[in-house]
Amino acid sequence: MTKPWMKNYPENVAHEVDLTRYSSLIDLFHKTTTKYNQNVAFSNFGAELTYKQVDELSRDFAAYLQQKLGIAKGERVALMCPNTLCFPIAMWGILRVGAVQVNVNPLYTARELTHQLNDAQVETIIIFSQSGKMLADVLDKTPIKNIITVDLDDLVGKGLPCPPIDPRLTNITKFTDALTQGEQLELTEPVLNHNDLLFLQYTGGTTGLSKGAMLSHGNLIANILQYQEFTKNHIDYGNDIVITAIPMYHIFALMANTLAYFCFGAKNVLVTNPRDMESFVEVWKNTRATTFTGVNTLFNGLLHTPGFDQVDFSALKVCVGGGAAVQQAVADKWQKVTGARLYEGYGLSETSPVLTLNFGNSDQSEYISGIGVPLPGTDISIRDDYGNIVADGESGELCAKGPQVMQGYWNNASATDECMTSDGYFKTGDVALLDDGGFFHIVDRKKDMINVSGFNVYPNEIEAEVAKMPGVLESACIGVPDDRTGEAVKLFVVKAEQSITEQDIIDYCRTGLTAYKIPKHVIFIDEIPKSTVGKLLRRELR
Repeated sequence: MTKPWMKNYPENVAHEVDLTRYSSLIDLFHKTTTKYNQNVAFSNFGAELTYKQVDELSRDFAAYLQQKLGIAKGERVALMCPNTLCFPIAMWGILRVGAVQVNVNPLYTARELTHQLNDAQVETIIIFSQSGKMLADVLDKTPIKNIITVDLDDLVGKGLPCPPIDPRLTNITKFTDALTQGEQLELTEPVLNHNDLLFLQYTGGTTGLSKGAMLSHGNLIANILQYQEFTKNHIDYGNDIVITAIPMYHIFALMANTLAYFCFGAKNVLVTNPRDMESFVEVWKNTRATTFTGVNTLFNGLLHTPGFDQVDFSALKVCVGGGAAVQQAVADKWQKVTGARLYEGYGLSETSPVLTLNFGNSDQSEYISGIGVPLPGTDISIRDDYGNIVADGESGELCAKGPQVMQGYWNNASATDECMTSDGYFKTGDVALLDDGGFFHIVDRKKDMINVSGFNVYPNEIEAEVAKMPGVLESACIGVPDDRTGEAVKLFVVKAEQSITEQDIIDYCRTGLTAYKIPKHVIFIDEIPKSTVGKLLRRELR
């Protein structure tokens, strides 16, 4: 099969990467911390951790997990924490004992948290103290036995507010106490290889229940090396400063910021609450950032925040958007204000995540629309509904093959089978085309998926939750354009009781859905359009 996109590769970028360079992600970690020992690896609220400190502290935490809690290779450990200095320490500690990290959104509702902890059979959780109430609400419905709490001020020491943990959570260990205990303990790191499981990255499911994408050491090593090879003309090893505002539990920031740029010797400046745009702009003013990763809504939000245009952007050279389509109007304004071109990446949780980038050749200074070209070692084919490869320029489902594609869905063989073609390509569910210039473009997102600020929202999940509400006969939801979040959820409801209101439904959704999944618009109608066999027809609601 020809690969016409190869002509868009920079001349010095290889078409394949050597995956044998590292035996595991921990092998890569040790070589990185040795090489950049004295460099600053992470900063947050003005406090800093060097690569040496990340090595030492994660060793202590790993020793605590292994010797005090008995965590062994292959066990699942949940990390439910925002961007703080504790996140990378906890992560590397989990991984150094050979455990599998289950990334959990700290803003999950009780229903979402219960499902994920049970599905992954998690017995140990490291949790942000402000999320303690949610865990307390569901604790007796989960397998959790060990709770380690993280405070905002941990490893920072600046007197940041630390509200007390929910009193219903007893027999807990503070993260800093775990580090102190672990310092006195021995650590025996297990032998790991590319096939060993690294992360369970939960992704929205069209059945309403999220599925755990099984990402191995080999998957993440591959994506780090692929990203490194493709962007090597833009990396200043040991000197880059990266602003990390996307949550580190999100696969984009997890791979690109927390892992890749860490392995490049960069300094990650962690932003705990990017929604506080005024404080976020102050971070920019105090940081000579060279690199920034974000989503379209984050770029747009910064551009509309007073003072952002007063930042000194002279060091900024690489800005990468992912998680949702980068709008050209935003990219153009971003380049005008910052002087830095905005690049776009495409991928999914199931692909570790990056499949394509639109960096293009170095002599291209303008924004390139579309998702670019596949990373080294990645093959993409566009297929029709019958699995046949379509002609260039024709639309079809984007299917991908490469060493970054997941092992499958955790304990869900049927879902794994459904997402793979007979010749081993992952079916993304996205409709795309390859243009005559050798660039890929997404024509439409997954048929019914709604993309809110880079997070995937599935209508079936919302409809299933609303169906539990007394007074609702049936409902259907779609995505509609939104200036702030890219898309917003619009819910159509058929009443069973005339007394229910729009606010009643929104209030009900708040109890069972994460904030970004809550409908922004509620419309009451007499009947939901359906096919002759009773299948809901969302396209007629659009």
